[in-house]
Amino acid sequence: MTIHRAFVATWLAAFALVACVLPDTAAADAGELHARHLQLREQLRNSPFGGALHIDSAEQPDRLQGDVYAVLDHSFATVSQALKDPARWCDILILPFNTKYCHAVQAANGPALQVRIGRKYNQPVEQAFRIEFAHRNVAAQPDYLESRLSAQSGPMGTRDYRIVVSAVPLDGGKRSFLQLSYSYGFGSLGRMAMQAYLNTAGADKVGFTIVGRDGNGQPQFINGVRGAIERNAMRYYLAIDAYLDSLSAPPDQQVQARIRGWFDATERFPLQLREMPWPTYASMKLQEHERQQALLN
Repeated sequence: MTIHRAFVATWLAAFALVACVLPDTAAADAGELHARHLQLREQLRNSPFGGALHIDSAEQPDRLQGDVYAVLDHSFATVSQALKDPARWCDILILPFNTKYCHAVQAANGPALQVRIGRKYNQPVEQAFRIEFAHRNVAAQPDYLESRLSAQSGPMGTRDYRIVVSAVPLDGGKRSFLQLSYSYGFGSLGRMAMQAYLNTAGADKVGFTIVGRDGNGQPQFINGVRGAIERNAMRYYLAIDAYLDSLSAPPDQQVQARIRGWFDATERFPLQLREMPWPTYASMKLQEHERQQALLN
């Protein structure tokens, strides 16, 4: 059976953004996340990413999961305020190159984000894949934040998507420890779509986990489905960090600051994340921001 490459690309573009409905109970608490920070102390201290950052991924027969752990140079109050707000999530999610549209709405069951994901960066927004998923704040405490995006099903037979972002204060609240976790389930159709991608457009792409060294001592990175989930995890972590960084700029410069910040951050990892030159990306994202603002006015 042959799967049309456009459908495969649509599925891959969407798979990093959709999330499933979870029970409204916290996945962890402040104590558990602080314990995880201590467990990862050496990995964070010796991180190869140029900052206190660690990526983990796992593959099961019918499920994939990726986790990013990072120490942020942003106060817990700033992180908590930003990630509690559905509209701010749209400011974050619009940064990756294939997000064409994001609009926060009040749906029947609570706050939701209407998102469109393009098969390619220059696809017209009306042709992009439409996703609506819920935003839930399941913990917004002085010492623990947990925010979720969720949807029950996705394209190409995928299901049970979950994105969970949690954070705790460090150094008396001056910094924050953040975990971004997402996973999704799949059946035979979803597995076939991913394999088709990995045999074509994704054949030469890699993730971030080092699985060995070549004869010259250069790192060899994980590939396949775990490589794909790690690339997506990094893109969305960098979007969160770029948004938080932009808050220190004057209000009329914040949009340009986060667009530039996300692009520059991805360029630190050209092997995994390079997609297009700066002028193309900047022009595209400014236009998409203007589209979002037109909807709000």
